[in-house]
Amino acid sequence: MMKFLLLIAVIAFAWWLLRSKARGRVDGPRPPKPKSGPQPMLACAHCGVHLPLADAVKDADDRAYCSEAHRLAGPR
Repeated sequence: MMKFLLLIAVIAFAWWLLRSKARGRVDGPRPPKPKSGPQPMLACAHCGVHLPLADAVKDADDRAYCSEAHRLAGPR
């Protein structure tokens, strides 16, 4: 009886090991995390929504807007 339980445990361990390796092969290597830190946030001069500096649309007076439509509408 003990040999039977040991055999089941070995088979279960081998099955788990093969599945974990197969799962790693299918997923592939994970892409590296971006190394950039937090971005400066700006408020839209028209509606006040906060957005990252990289996504802001600026006008001639260097005011930040969340979209081209709000830039055309102007500040409030």
